[in-house]
Amino acid sequence: MSSSEQIVLIAGPTASGKSALAMTLAEKLGSVVINADSMQVYRDLRIITARPSVEDERRVPHRLYGHVDAAENYSVGRWCEAAAAALAVTARTAQTAILVGGTGLYFSALTRGLAAVPPVPPEIRDEVRARLDSDGVAALHAELKWRDPAAAARLMPGDRARIARALEVVLATGRSLIDWHEANTPPGLDAARAAKIFLTPDRDELLRRINARFDAMMAAGALDEVRALAARRLDPALPAMKAHGVPWLIRHLAGELALDQAVAEAKRDTRQYTKRQATWFRNQLPDFAWVEPDHALAAIEAQLRDLSA
Repeated sequence: MSSSEQIVLIAGPTASGKSALAMTLAEKLGSVVINADSMQVYRDLRIITARPSVEDERRVPHRLYGHVDAAENYSVGRWCEAAAAALAVTARTAQTAILVGGTGLYFSALTRGLAAVPPVPPEIRDEVRARLDSDGVAALHAELKWRDPAAAARLMPGDRARIARALEVVLATGRSLIDWHEANTPPGLDAARAAKIFLTPDRDELLRRINARFDAMMAAGALDEVRALAARRLDPALPAMKAHGVPWLIRHLAGELALDQAVAEAKRDTRQYTKRQATWFRNQLPDFAWVEPDHALAAIEAQLRDLSA
């Protein structure tokens, strides 16, 4: 494998040290870091999503960070197109590409294509099913008509299961279920020719990192960032409005919760999400090597050597 073909995929749970590892590797190899996190695409959310700092972006080229407005429902399909374009540039300039993030749907779509509907995250599925029970099928069908008119037109208004499924898909991916069924997008890269790791820090250490990182984000101005986002009065169903910590801090700003309670709930949500991330990758992308953070750099370099042999 030539240097122009070297691609590294770094995944892992929130706060596991992915970005720091990507920076270390990028400085060592002269690489470009490409974002594979669905929340770090939003320009309104630099602090609350722990995007790379301005200084990090000066030290190493970064792509696909903060390039989408929070008012957009950015889809995995659009990310795949942008990632493919970024990979084409790195190939032309003979730079190693490092894709880093925690969004399993992005890695799956890039390495497997979009011929099948990606798995819906459990939190979205649970939310839709809870609303189906509390609000009724008519309310969900009305929302589907607004979000995905084509799919809504094909379904009977009382078809609870299919309406819930179509709504789950459009909320999770930003694309119509019909589009998924009709699409046949090939993979953006050959996963067999990429180094692939999933960071697996000790659970207690991960929980410590989650708490410390959220405290650091608050100290850096996360509340003011969320206040500015809330002032835009965007649809609460938009992905950016559901980034970890955003809903709880908005409730605090609205006077519904004390700040310490909002912070505690945000940390709890993040802890629960990391469990779902690990389960998803274990089941959906078993070819990623699970590596402890202290051994990750050596593991990647070993994979790259093997791929070059």
